[in-house]
Amino acid sequence: MLALQVNPDRPPNGMVIKVMKDLSRRSFVGHVVAVATSSVLPHPAHAAAKRVRLHNSKLPAAASGTIWIGSDLQVSRVGLGTAEFSRLKLAADVAAVRAVLRRGYDLGVNFIDTADAYGDAEQFVHDALYPYPSDLVISTKGGKSVGTDGTFPLDGRPEHLRAACEASLRRLALEQIPLYYLHEPDPKVRFEDSMGELGKLQKEGKIRHIGVSNVNAAQLAVARSVVPVAAVQNQYNILTRESDDILAICEREHMVFVPYSPLGGRRTRALNTEDARLAGLQALAERRHISLAEAVLAWLLARSPVMLPIPGTTRVEHVESDIAAAGVRLTKHEMEQIG
Repeated sequence: MLALQVNPDRPPNGMVIKVMKDLSRRSFVGHVVAVATSSVLPHPAHAAAKRVRLHNSKLPAAASGTIWIGSDLQVSRVGLGTAEFSRLKLAADVAAVRAVLRRGYDLGVNFIDTADAYGDAEQFVHDALYPYPSDLVISTKGGKSVGTDGTFPLDGRPEHLRAACEASLRRLALEQIPLYYLHEPDPKVRFEDSMGELGKLQKEGKIRHIGVSNVNAAQLAVARSVVPVAAVQNQYNILTRESDDILAICEREHMVFVPYSPLGGRRTRALNTEDARLAGLQALAERRHISLAEAVLAWLLARSPVMLPIPGTTRVEHVESDIAAAGVRLTKHEMEQIG
């Protein structure tokens, strides 16, 4: 059985997660103890800031343990994504989203992921949860603009990133964004310039930690040569594993890996296919009397100790089911069957 242990009274200079299970680092099979020690990256100017600790680690979202973003933000290992909020238009839908956010926090989710490109999602987060609980950690992103045709073209220019960050601060009513990502590298802009501007915003105290999203290994290396990177957000799920190399880097370098689309497009696409790779999980779900979505999220949590999935939904029953996955422990035999 997986036993994820983090000492809340001794948070690390980076991230210390002790994983005891007969799951190896690569195949997650066999007995392993993985301890990530201090990062060799320089500490940002905010390193002395007050640490954020999860108020109640006994709530369902923390059933699989907690994880530290950087050295100072302790969050439940199941977060909540807001990309699906971008399609909301009706007032009734907005009320439902507020209920989702509040229910998620009540069940122990203290990590909310959003972006300026997700329609009114940042505003929804503010309206649902402000004034914010002291242990709430909000991440958002910049690096896309709004096109006239309804698309979101990349814009990694330093001046755009600064304006986007400051606009997010206003919408969220924050003095500092706990975790701010570059949404995606802009091929028209020198990557070092984009990351350098985030570094300036961090030094000014507008960003606490910096993340990158939709990057390959070479881009991640460039980003880390410019600024300390606390988290990487790439697409990753049971059917999409192209970022295995990035996940391995995050494990080795003590960064949090945040898989977006952890359910492969909610319950409407990937999980409803006949893909043979789902057979093992489907059998597990039936045997355990849980939903396939819960099985998928449980697999992600067991896949790596640095994994922080952010399933998104606009329905309270879905967020309750997703959070329940934190309490599902996968055995060595079950992981081998899933593959």
